[in-house]
Amino acid sequence: MRASVKPVVMDTPGADQFDLTSQRLGALPLVGHFLDRAGLPALLDKHLPAADPRVRLAPATAVRLVVTNLLVGRQPLYALGEWAAPFAPHLLGLADDEVEVVNDDRVGRALEALFDADRASLLTELVLGVVREFGVDTTELHNDSTSISVSGVYRDATGAERGGKATPVITFGHSKDHRPDLKQLVWILTVAADGAVPVTYRLADGNTSDDPTHVPTWDELVKLLGRNDFLYVADSKLASTAAMGHIDARGGRFVTVLPRTRKEDAWFRDWAQTHTPDWVEAFRKPGPRASGPDQVYSTFAAPLPSTEGYRIIWVHSTAKAARDGASRQGRIEAGAAAIDALAVRLAGPKCRLKTRVAIEEEAAAALARAGATRWITFTINETTEETYRQERRGRPGANTRYRKHTRTRHTISWDTHLDVLAYDATTDGAFPLVTNDTTMTDADVLGAYRYQPNLERRHHLLKATQDADPVLLHNPARIEALFCCHFLALLIGALIERQIRTAMKTANTRHIPLYPELRACPAPSAERILEIFTDLTRHDLRQQGHHVQSFEAELNPLQQQVLDLLDIPTTRYTPTQPNP
Repeated sequence: MRASVKPVVMDTPGADQFDLTSQRLGALPLVGHFLDRAGLPALLDKHLPAADPRVRLAPATAVRLVVTNLLVGRQPLYALGEWAAPFAPHLLGLADDEVEVVNDDRVGRALEALFDADRASLLTELVLGVVREFGVDTTELHNDSTSISVSGVYRDATGAERGGKATPVITFGHSKDHRPDLKQLVWILTVAADGAVPVTYRLADGNTSDDPTHVPTWDELVKLLGRNDFLYVADSKLASTAAMGHIDARGGRFVTVLPRTRKEDAWFRDWAQTHTPDWVEAFRKPGPRASGPDQVYSTFAAPLPSTEGYRIIWVHSTAKAARDGASRQGRIEAGAAAIDALAVRLAGPKCRLKTRVAIEEEAAAALARAGATRWITFTINETTEETYRQERRGRPGANTRYRKHTRTRHTISWDTHLDVLAYDATTDGAFPLVTNDTTMTDADVLGAYRYQPNLERRHHLLKATQDADPVLLHNPARIEALFCCHFLALLIGALIERQIRTAMKTANTRHIPLYPELRACPAPSAERILEIFTDLTRHDLRQQGHHVQSFEAELNPLQQQVLDLLDIPTTRYTPTQPNP
């Protein structure tokens, strides 16, 4: 149904009746422009045909509606019909009579149809088409995973197959949201370094660790792009002999960070105690405060390669060095406070810690909780107190007998390992990168790895802006399909961001006033761009059912500037032909 207002112009017998019908446009014309450029509507029609003529809402139409809602509305599936009602139906890919039939049951069935379809072919055609249409550079790809929490039991999410396709297993695992009490799924995403545009994704079982995921992900990327010369960048879970060897043996290139558990890390930190690395400045940027120092990144080629024979480049960050020192000092202070608190307990008259062993265990646990075991040591001292009491009651006299009582009391004190402090401070701010690429400079290797946080931004959008966490559906097939829609929404949002930021750079526009109070925004996000179009509405005036006049949406200068940067014609909002 449409939102409409029907004012009567003249309240006299025989007066002509005028109806004013309003349809919201919002950001839908903008989103539709990018959906069409990406070719998504045509691909959905191709891979999700409405085979049954009795289906009142085609699966392709419903899936497009879900993707659009994830970008613009972010309403739950049961509220899609209510959300879509005020908008012009054609902007959502709906016919006029389809708006009233949108409900969660039909959308759920459409998600099942998406699960049953050949999603691999759909996504392959889509991504390759996007790469061609938008000129996305895929020479550098970044991979990372995150956990998606769920609430509930999910007894049916056991990995049972549906139509020969496995469904995800919802179970307990290592929660990156620090919610070990909740079951979860694992979302694995790969993006291009050109605008952090999503390229592939996978929804894995909740107990999947990152280590074994990189080999199939890299193989999938090779199959998708048809080549293996791209640079694959990932976090420390890639630094396994099997994963790095698989990529290297097949002509691929990788960059990752070595974990602290590797022997190469310990060797360098020992070596640095008696040698001074020849750090070379690779990158510098202003600090977070105008009066603060710059943040400087320096590199140093390690004297020895990794166990597998790959290059190791050590990186020193002044910002990380400050964080490392502050973190260590905070842990030391917390550990000292914990030992002091234990000393107060031991001095009390009702302390239940009576033995040295019990006190040692309590002190060790306190230091472990504070994370200060490495830098603080404690000493326990014993003293014996002797007291005498008369054997019997009464006034003491010359013949009164006394009995000696002894009591062991404990005290505890702490001290710092100054040698360990000095050892750790020597390599504050340093971390090792490893790569099999022999042509990249040390600064280029660092530059590739420094792009990794842009991928984490996509995870934030998935779980926060698009409300993917926690999962509220219970059908495993629908969950899998819904996350396919999340991927499509992330892709379109990334293309919008990439397009406007590229256009700003080309036009030498440093910022646009997107923030409230017209504050400058140097790097516009998709959600903020879409938000400024929220209130745009089109009105049609009719008299006795006949069209009289259309009142098109009026674009303000900011909206016009954004459309120009996105290369979207204003006719998307102001069509030349009125509605019949």
